[in-house]
Amino acid sequence: MAKVISATTGEASESPKLVSIKHTRVMKNPNGNNVTVLDYEETKDVDIAIADAEAQKASLEASLAEVEAELVEYKAIKDAD
Repeated sequence: MAKVISATTGEASESPKLVSIKHTRVMKNPNGNNVTVLDYEETKDVDIAIADAEAQKASLEASLAEVEAELVEYKAIKDAD
């Protein structure tokens, strides 16, 4: 799954700083060629998009720390022979 992010403008009553986020994926067509398919598109206030991305980054960093700790344990078991 990939995202195509671009700036967009809103209605007069909305914030002028909006982003369009297109969620896409690559599939094979009947001929075997890769094609990009649009799953869905959303529009967000840029500040909300930034906050969402920062929250996702923090979550991924926490997951990475857990995996690194697991690797240390696995390597310790391997080296204990």
